Amino acid sequence: MIPGERRAYDSLVKRIIPFLLLAGSLLAQQDTTFEGYAAIELANDKISVIVNKTGGGVTRIVLQNDPGENNPIWNPARMSRELGEERKRVGGHFICVDGFGPVSKEEAAAGLPGHGEVHNLEMDIVSSGAANGQREVTLRAKLPVVQEIFTRSYTVVDGENVVYVDSELENLLGFDRPIEWAEHATIGSPFLAPEVTVVDLSAGRSQVRPRPKGTGRRHRLKPGEDFAWPMAPAFSGGGLEDVRIVPREPGSSDHTTSLMDPNREHQFVTALHREKRLLLGYVFRHQEFPWLQTWDAYSANLKLARGLEFSTQPYDVPRRQAISTGTMWGAPTYRWLPAKSTITARFLMFYTEVPEGFLKVDDIRLVNGELIIEDRDSGKTVTLAASQGL
Repeated sequence: MIPGERRAYDSLVKRIIPFLLLAGSLLAQQDTTFEGYAAIELANDKISVIVNKTGGGVTRIVLQNDPGENNPIWNPARMSRELGEERKRVGGHFICVDGFGPVSKEEAAAGLPGHGEVHNLEMDIVSSGAANGQREVTLRAKLPVVQEIFTRSYTVVDGENVVYVDSELENLLGFDRPIEWAEHATIGSPFLAPEVTVVDLSAGRSQVRPRPKGTGRRHRLKPGEDFAWPMAPAFSGGGLEDVRIVPREPGSSDHTTSLMDPNREHQFVTALHREKRLLLGYVFRHQEFPWLQTWDAYSANLKLARGLEFSTQPYDVPRRQAISTGTMWGAPTYRWLPAKSTITARFLMFYTEVPEGFLKVDDIRLVNGELIIEDRDSGKTVTLAASQGL
């Protein structure tokens, strides 16, 4: 190449490189909106995921080959619109950090909202990229009341139905502190449907949430009773209710908690629509989230919601209560965040089709870069690539 041609070539390369870098960023994430809120779409050839910039939670996940675009994630804004009611804020899978439940009057006066600060904050995109068949976006927010920094990354890999979710919580203060953290994963109708949608989890000991009398709400389950998942004591009649499945006649609300099986390193919770043969699931580490609360809001108008909330504590309660409880069934009810330090958490979210006759999830194992999902009664297994592991 003669010198003049070399200079022209070098000049062209310098002009093109920024556009190539921009194209890589756009492939990694696309700015979009969801229910009028600024959001980010992260996609590969298998799945598309939408993350709200406010709060950094997941509001939509669909399969790329699903013409119906069935989104299992709870969307109260859409439900309110369909009922002709005043619009509610988007729900989805939102993040409860640092806090899970109501606050004290003193915390409220100081500006701390229920369920922590993250879900109310506009998060900054600190990085995004696409390389080697992998797409990633990282968001961050400073929590002004509790003086913490929360960072969350979402990653998808080409050819995989899995979203890898990594989080960090940094303590800006010079003393150790107990924190509350829950992944408020919530599914909703029409994916959540009576006698069709079932929830399975790697539960150990379970309990119906104790409640004061006179709440004015109809319950199917007897408050304060321990049980072996999934058969919980009925509110009346002395029988048992299968809490895996949405009841035939909605119009009730209950909470249960489960201490995840202490003999497992990796825990799971799944929601299966047996007619559409669509399965949403989460896999997480026991040491980070030893508890899972299910919250059932089975409205008679069929606008249904169900929480699959894996967390550091059994129930969504004020900070003082979680710390005063200390342990339940030998497991901690909060997590420590050391002085001027950072703690982390990682979980996998997946969404996939299942074969005909696949009716429940008995086990999920992560083996050699694959998620192996078993329905032992049918003898059917779903295997998903999960190259990044847990």
